[in-house]
Amino acid sequence: MIIQPKTRGFICTTAHPEGCAKQVESQIEYVKAQKKIDGPANVLVIGASTGYGLASRITAAFGAGANTIGVFFDKAAEGQRTASAGWYNSAALEQKAAEAGLKSHSIVGDAFSEAIKEKTIELIKAEYGTIDLVVYSVASPRRTHPVTGETFSSVIKPVETAYSNKTLNFHSGEVSLTTIEPATEEEVRQTIAVMGGEDWRMWMDQLLEAGVLADGATTVAYSYIGPEITHPIYREGTIGKAKNDLEQTANKLNDLLASKNGRAFVSVNKALVTQSSSAIPVVPLYISALYKVMKEKGLHENCIQQMYRLFSEHLYGNNPATAESSSLIRVDDWEMREDVQTEVMKRWDELQSDNVLDLADLEGYRQDFFQLFGFHTDGVDFDADIDPSVDIPNLV
Repeated sequence: MIIQPKTRGFICTTAHPEGCAKQVESQIEYVKAQKKIDGPANVLVIGASTGYGLASRITAAFGAGANTIGVFFDKAAEGQRTASAGWYNSAALEQKAAEAGLKSHSIVGDAFSEAIKEKTIELIKAEYGTIDLVVYSVASPRRTHPVTGETFSSVIKPVETAYSNKTLNFHSGEVSLTTIEPATEEEVRQTIAVMGGEDWRMWMDQLLEAGVLADGATTVAYSYIGPEITHPIYREGTIGKAKNDLEQTANKLNDLLASKNGRAFVSVNKALVTQSSSAIPVVPLYISALYKVMKEKGLHENCIQQMYRLFSEHLYGNNPATAESSSLIRVDDWEMREDVQTEVMKRWDELQSDNVLDLADLEGYRQDFFQLFGFHTDGVDFDADIDPSVDIPNLV
């Protein structure tokens, strides 16, 4: 079939296997061109198929020579429906890892479930022995609790009062005003249940109990803080409440891992185009303006560059933690520089539909969005007939 991008709102419903493979290869080549990381030997990435999770797995494997396990919830191609981008990404990564002589396995299923946790532990015992690094990078709109059976749904809303500000339709380039009504207490509770730290803690509890964590094991989860302009909808909103819970969990995990001389961190990362961030009102316009400013200042980093810096300078470098707590690592430091934020806010006040191409990097945003699904990628003939069915090597 000839695979072209089909969008519905902030998601793309198709993905291109060759384009995704090219994107993964590009990330691998970037990491291989950098200085070798004296890092972990065996790595588990929970939420490993896209974004920061995928970049973490690539950095561990090709930057530190680590064996990796990737856990993710993606779908294979079926009939005229393509596989998800994460499926194609993982297939390409597994193939490249095999070519490099690196051990790797992929587990597809609901990371929140007991069954997937048990399957992962069985695999570690059989093939890896112990794990040195656990990356928790799960992004999901829903979660079914493995003990109570309750299903939670997350929302992206402010808390207590409504919030109005500019937002961007990145497909049309229209800048408009959006107003979001505040979340109820129940919506806050459910969002924390989905996006907070409970499942991360469950994973670490079970890995520790099963005896598959190496001495000195590290775990890291990902968060975002951002500028004041996004705080009502993000940091002070429902997502922020969940991220606060995630950061509190890191402190608890530090205590839990003390018996193994282990460490737990939350890495506060830069704003980037992801499937998740595209869904948050206001954020796409902010990211577009941020990209323009950071590129002009020579400070822009993409996902793989962020993760390489996290691993090489912080997790396994000379600066293991920074900023306001021992468990919080700030790799959003370039984004939050005063000169960057001053310029972004200056442009924010001026941004309208008729000047968005001049003041913001709308084209860069669009390109990054479509590249998440393998489109807008150099070296790929998107008019060619291609088989959407791709197998993932080492799929458990």
